[in-house]
Amino acid sequence: MTLQDNDQSADRVLIFDTTLRDGEQCPGATMTFEEKIEVAECLDEMGVDIIEAGFPIASEGDFEAVSEVARRVKNATVAGLSRANPADIDRAGAAVAHAARPRIHTFISTSPVHMKWKLQKEPSEVLEMVSRSVAQARNLVDDVEWSAEDGTRTEHDFLCACVDAAIKAGATTINIPDTVGYTVPEEYFALFAMLRNRVPDADKAVFSVHCHNDLGMAVANTLAGLNAGARQVECTINGIGERAGNAALEEIVMALKTRPDVLPFSTGIDTKMLTRASKLVSAATSFPVQYNKAIVGRNAFAHESGIHQDGMLKHTQTYEIMTPESVGVSKTSLVMGKHSGRNAFRSKLQDLGYDLGENAFQDAFNRFKALADRKKHVYDEDIEALVDENIATASDRVKVVALTVIAGTMGPQSATLTLDMDGKHQTVQATGNGPVDATFNAIHALIPHEVTLSLYDVHAVTEGTDAQAEVSVRLEDKNGQLVTGRAADPDTLVASAKAYLAALNKLSAREERLHAQAAG
Repeated sequence: MTLQDNDQSADRVLIFDTTLRDGEQCPGATMTFEEKIEVAECLDEMGVDIIEAGFPIASEGDFEAVSEVARRVKNATVAGLSRANPADIDRAGAAVAHAARPRIHTFISTSPVHMKWKLQKEPSEVLEMVSRSVAQARNLVDDVEWSAEDGTRTEHDFLCACVDAAIKAGATTINIPDTVGYTVPEEYFALFAMLRNRVPDADKAVFSVHCHNDLGMAVANTLAGLNAGARQVECTINGIGERAGNAALEEIVMALKTRPDVLPFSTGIDTKMLTRASKLVSAATSFPVQYNKAIVGRNAFAHESGIHQDGMLKHTQTYEIMTPESVGVSKTSLVMGKHSGRNAFRSKLQDLGYDLGENAFQDAFNRFKALADRKKHVYDEDIEALVDENIATASDRVKVVALTVIAGTMGPQSATLTLDMDGKHQTVQATGNGPVDATFNAIHALIPHEVTLSLYDVHAVTEGTDAQAEVSVRLEDKNGQLVTGRAADPDTLVASAKAYLAALNKLSAREERLHAQAAG
């Protein structure tokens, strides 16, 4: 599908979201089947053009998730990733078969270092595999994307030959990724300009950018690629992804919207859904969004400096180049407390971008009232934390019922913990080297398991001594698989127990899926 075939102007940029594939490859960011579907439906509603739903050959679970996304998505193209081998391509084709607009995205490494050490193949073999894989994919679907893995470290003559071969074999989109985040904007611009000038049939395909953030230049490189003629950008919500992550969708889209004078391009994204999508992905992956994250960070529209506050009171454009409303952040704020009713709470949730079913709403409201009884001021961030935690743990089989901890200088510290385990309450007392260690030992006593605690992180959701603590716990199992659990509570130890259990529940759910696949 070229831009012309899609009846789009030359300035229309296609948004290719790979949160469900490249984003999920971020260590510890694995999503459940249900979470993937929810994220895909949000991306579709937001106006994403192409959703890369996964890597179908990777596992039966990935195949099923891509297949279900293909069935559910109403507007976007659904892509499945495949390596340049027949089994991968057939599997990807089967996974996207039910999509209204299916795409197979096939790739192979083209840089000297990748061909020598990863593929252990000669350039001539790789070139032949490009033609063969694209032709096979094109026999299955009309829309085929081909990627040159490690394209920015590929010799130009060979890259031109590969791109030419891919287009001749039927590729409709050509992606030149900066796989290791190595390039700089000037180089990336020159690379696309060179390809579009030297490849004879370059006008028959859409060129695509895919940038990683290892040097912090993913978005800058993406914009350079657009200025050089690329018309598809590959990106993720919150910039999650391998190592330092991918180019962030929200940053790219708002850069184009805010600076049309130097970036005269348009997208089909409903920008008012950006904050909602960011929170959804953060809750699903248990990856917090850094406070100073551009566009969707907690401080993106916050002003504490007296000089800045004075300027904002006189005219918002003194220190804001976009409005909070344009990205889905409410400019005004309802003051929430223990006297707030259901309607006020529902309105606040809507302002914050949440659309909960009645059962989920009632549970969130009950948790809000309990929090308001314990906390003098309930901030937007407090509400977001309790709703996100509830969404993330709604299907958990093990939950905290009660926790009492004895701590102090006399030691040893002890924890008495009661858990709801599949509907049954079980209680244990344990000691440890500190209250957190005692709490985690109590969990281990009730749920024997073999994991390594690779991260324990605590920060305050808001200011004040009564602030909720938000805890992140990352566990590594004996196979080296990582999972992250997050939880918030005014009591740091309760939040710690909930976060640890959230991670354990994810590990348990993963093991059940693997056993089911093996049995099937």
